[in-house]
Amino acid sequence: MILFLIRTFIFVASAAFGLIVADLILPGFVIQWDQWWGFLLCVVIFAILQSVLAPWIESVARRNAPALLGGIGIISTLISLLVVIILPIGGLRIETPVLLTWILAPVIIWLVTALATLLLPLVLIRDAVRDAKDDRAKK
Repeated sequence: MILFLIRTFIFVASAAFGLIVADLILPGFVIQWDQWWGFLLCVVIFAILQSVLAPWIESVARRNAPALLGGIGIISTLISLLVVIILPIGGLRIETPVLLTWILAPVIIWLVTALATLLLPLVLIRDAVRDAKDDRAKK
C-alpha cells in the first residue's frame, strides 16, 4: 500500500512538473496561480486521465493502428490536456488557439513527466538513504 502511495505521489508530482514547465516555456499556456485549487484539481484529473487513457489507447492502437504504439504517451497527454482545459474548473488554460502551442504542450508535458517519473524516485531514495546514514551516525 505504501509503495502504491509513493508511486501515486511521484506520478502526480511529475504531472505537475510537466504542466509547470509548459507554462514557463509556452507563451499561450497559462497556469492561473490565483486559482491554485483549480490547478491542483487539474493536476489530479490530468494524472488520473493519463493513467487510464494510456493503457486504453494502447489496446485500441494495438488492434487497429499498430503504427501509433510509439506515440501512446503523447496522444494520452494531448487528450488529458484537452479534457482538463475544457473542464470549467479553472487553474489552467490555453489563451491563444495557436496550433504550435497545442502541438508543443503535449510533447513538453510528456517529456518532463517521463523524466520526472524516472528521476524523482532516485532523488527520494537518495534522500532516504542519506537520512538513514545520518540516523545511524547519531546512534
